[in-house]
Amino acid sequence: MARAQHEARGRFLVPALLVACVLASLAGTCVADPNFGRLDGVVVNPGGTPQMGATVKLVAENAVSLLPTQLFTNQHGVFTDAKLLPGIYELQVTLAGYLPSVQHNIRVAPNVTTIVKVELTTVFASLDRLRSSPQQTSSSDDWKWVLRTAAGTRPILQWNDPQSNVYSSSKDTASNDVPRAQLELTSGSDQPGSISNLPATPATAFSYDQPLGPSGHLLFAAQMSYGQGLPTAGLATVWEPAGNAPDAPVTKIVVRQAWLGTGDVDFRGERISQRDTMELGDRVLLRYGADMIAAQFASDTRSLRPTAELRFLVSPKLQADVMAVSGTASDAVSGEETSVSALQELDSFPVLMVRNSRPVLAGGWHEEAGIQYKLFKHASLEAAAFHDETSDAAVFGRGIVTNPDFLEDPFSNAFAYDAGATGSWGARLAYKQKLSPDYEIAAIYAYAGALAAEAETPDAPPSAELRDALATQYRHSLAARLAGRTHRTGTQFAVSYKWISGESLTRVDSFGEAANEIDPYLSISIRQMLPGSVGNCRWEALADFRNLLGQGYVPVSSQDGQLLLMSAARTFRGGLNFQF
Repeated sequence: MARAQHEARGRFLVPALLVACVLASLAGTCVADPNFGRLDGVVVNPGGTPQMGATVKLVAENAVSLLPTQLFTNQHGVFTDAKLLPGIYELQVTLAGYLPSVQHNIRVAPNVTTIVKVELTTVFASLDRLRSSPQQTSSSDDWKWVLRTAAGTRPILQWNDPQSNVYSSSKDTASNDVPRAQLELTSGSDQPGSISNLPATPATAFSYDQPLGPSGHLLFAAQMSYGQGLPTAGLATVWEPAGNAPDAPVTKIVVRQAWLGTGDVDFRGERISQRDTMELGDRVLLRYGADMIAAQFASDTRSLRPTAELRFLVSPKLQADVMAVSGTASDAVSGEETSVSALQELDSFPVLMVRNSRPVLAGGWHEEAGIQYKLFKHASLEAAAFHDETSDAAVFGRGIVTNPDFLEDPFSNAFAYDAGATGSWGARLAYKQKLSPDYEIAAIYAYAGALAAEAETPDAPPSAELRDALATQYRHSLAARLAGRTHRTGTQFAVSYKWISGESLTRVDSFGEAANEIDPYLSISIRQMLPGSVGNCRWEALADFRNLLGQGYVPVSSQDGQLLLMSAARTFRGGLNFQF
């Protein structure tokens, strides 16, 4: 009887609290800053009783406002924020003993108060609802389809399967408690010539996603390939203690081994990565991390690579960024990065080279400062200036060489070469627009330095070492990309082309390529769901074409013979992906 009276009082309190919120809001709007909006709400349980101490997190769903706001409910279950920047927000509510609740598309406008009511539920209440409403079906699995146009970089677009009961935002931290797995059968490599990355041979990879707690994940991946009588293997572990939210900490461990024909393990690499986020006030976000890398090939080499990115929210439409990254483009700290599968980490090891019979890892320092301006709802303009400097620049090529400084890849008949120290400045301008929920376009202009044959000639003096015949030359580049998903067939695709004004043996603005999912010259990625999928067991065909037209190949003569150098090889990687 006491419990019924308590719930009855709770039901009476909720309308009264909502009315109080309205009256308080009307009073507050009279003195509120005209540049801000107000959000008032109440959190209740299934019986209507207000809940004290619930954590309420507001995440802006636009591309500029990246700083989340965290609130707590008072003894009446009420939360309020009178100084919110106008925009669309996602509301995430958590409380011990209850399932997380997420509400999307909450609009906050200047001088307007938005009122919401959040009802938390328990596992037992959910089961009762399922028993009482058998005609309502739902899927407990959250399948997110991500299409990438560059290995080891961020997703372009993310689509949710319409048959699954999932959240529409990629920033959801609420996860289900059902483990997931993937099996991938592929052949080919996106980066031939590097023995530290996936070889250009048939490969089998398997990943397992184990949820931990209300939002955490622990992902495992393993890969095995066998070509020309030589096996390679890789292991990856990703720990996401707070889910795949962009402001959550992430720990990654990657181990790779390759047998290169000597009878023992000729290459072994280990990589430990840590990424985290810190809020500095209401308008500043610091993303930081570090990579510890070790490799064994003839002898040992080690590297510690810190990364940091500082983001300033100048206004609802303007954001400024300052970045300093030690390593390669895939090491950059990114607020949009989400770990969809540990399989992607298997191909994230830096390029290994040899110089003076000593192993070295590609990478250097990249400093960048830029701004992002939101032109209108689905379009933005980005501008950046940057500086790159490295003591070991990687150059790829093909040819018959006897110099031990050319580290040959037995799986692809290509090699990686340490071209020595380089340094350059550059600038980038990018325009991005989301045409519809399923289609996105981008156009990127960059001016930056790249290694090329000295004096604009493809022939170096035969008596000189190759690295002495190369010099930094500045190039213009213009790229365009279209990504989308067709409604009728469900085909996911991405098509990009990057034009470069002259020969380049290294990437022109490699960090811009990684940030905007662009590869040199013509590249096409296709993902096609195949018929026969049952329930949560699905399978799809995948095909990735890089430098489809075979552009950018440069013949060079050196004391080591006639070589064919390239900044991007023409490659194909395809196969099947099973998800269950």
